[in-house]
Amino acid sequence: MKFLTVSRPALLCVVLLGATMASVPLAANDWPEWRGANRAGVWTETGIVTDLPSELKVTWRVPINAGFSGAAVANGRVFITDWSESAGTRTMDGTERALALDEETGEILWTREWPTSYRMLMVSYAIGPRATPTVDGDRVYVVGAAGDLYCLNAETGAVLWEKHYIDDYGSFIPTWGVASAPIVDGDRLITVVGGEPGGLVMAFDKLTGAEVWRSLDVVGEMGYGQPIIIEAGGARQLIVWHAAALVSLDPETGDPYWEEEWEAGAGMSVATPVHSGNYLLVSQFYRGSLMMQLDQDRPDAKLLWKGKSRSELPDETDGLHTLITTPWIEGDHIYGVDSYGELRGLDARTGERLWMSDQMTAQARWGAAFAVKQGDRYLVVNDDGFLINARFTPEGYVEQGRVHLLEATGSAGFGPTRRFDRKVGWTHPAFANGHVIHRNDNEIIRVSLQAADY
Repeated sequence: MKFLTVSRPALLCVVLLGATMASVPLAANDWPEWRGANRAGVWTETGIVTDLPSELKVTWRVPINAGFSGAAVANGRVFITDWSESAGTRTMDGTERALALDEETGEILWTREWPTSYRMLMVSYAIGPRATPTVDGDRVYVVGAAGDLYCLNAETGAVLWEKHYIDDYGSFIPTWGVASAPIVDGDRLITVVGGEPGGLVMAFDKLTGAEVWRSLDVVGEMGYGQPIIIEAGGARQLIVWHAAALVSLDPETGDPYWEEEWEAGAGMSVATPVHSGNYLLVSQFYRGSLMMQLDQDRPDAKLLWKGKSRSELPDETDGLHTLITTPWIEGDHIYGVDSYGELRGLDARTGERLWMSDQMTAQARWGAAFAVKQGDRYLVVNDDGFLINARFTPEGYVEQGRVHLLEATGSAGFGPTRRFDRKVGWTHPAFANGHVIHRNDNEIIRVSLQAADY
């Protein structure tokens, strides 16, 4: 077992800004996992500002260390992970930790630490955990960038069980680190492990950690995407997009329903699959997008269309080549951020590109944004740190206001020459209980979006 520590700060390490917070909206929601409830990227609360103010009300901000992981919010607590390099070393050895904060005040309630090494990671991005915590009742599940999985007591941070992908399952650390957040389904915790043999995806008993099933051989890399569960064709389907294929599994047994082979260049299956009606979409940096049409009568699917370009260069892309940004579907239209930051609209039936805009996100390689549907609009946080109020139509992009949310502190540099280097924020924000919670490599903040506060 790896050495772990728990600390309980005696003092509140937080600066409180503004007056006493207004009451929570009537239809308040938690944000318990990646992209919120059901991983759908939808915020259903009411009482939220119609127009963004010129200045946001920050209810608290707390110093934290570096990381790419977003926050999870549940039962009055905010959960986040971070990393710090060991002092006086240049070995990329350090400490990952999980933190629980009081949602109302930002007080750090507990921390849980474990030693790790980032020597196997691409050096430009060796700055913290990638996977957003997953909260289920009184437990929170966290995964570090080197494949350490912990089931923690949400109230105390105590370790209830743990798994280590390399030591326990013969896995490996992909180039850009382990990024997939576990998903809870009934009594099972399902996660992308990359285990051998036949354990690309594994299910554990969520209470004990006992293995329930394993599925799929590892072909090349394990990918960086997030599994989702959908209902289609009269069955619940676990959708996993890994570096070699898009697959559908029975979440209770791991048995396959269907598979569509589709290699992701450099193993970069990153953006989360998007389900809407009979559409199931994935998009990658080098080869563009792939659309499956789900069968209405049984758990099956057929290829509707896929991109033909093998280049990510803007002048050579034929549709949508996304990397970090998960696209979204409205009716028969797709919207998303392409390889160099271009916002694009596509016909979902054919993949034909309808329009392109340079207004929402920086026009730079790996430009990104995180869009969450709220009513009849989207709240978007781009990687420059702006919160944007936007609508997307078949005719084009309609921006209805923006305000600065949080400084971008990460680096988009690549390799020893730091090509394409710029400051970015590549962390998905959480929208919960009238607020947006966002982090960079220095701090985590909670900002009110309640209409009553403005």
